[in-house]
Amino acid sequence: MARKKTGDKVSSIASKAMKTGKATPKEIRSMGASLLSQDEVKGSRGKKK
Repeated sequence: MARKKTGDKVSSIASKAMKTGKATPKEIRSMGASLLSQDEVKGSRGKKK
């Protein structure tokens, strides 16, 4: 399990994006960075069959 936790600011951005279906490019980058920083498996994954 990931030890890192999504901050309040990123949670608010994600909530707004899910409710409205809209997010600015800056907000999308912020959410993506948060998600990737919490990824436990570093590097690329193999393709699913």
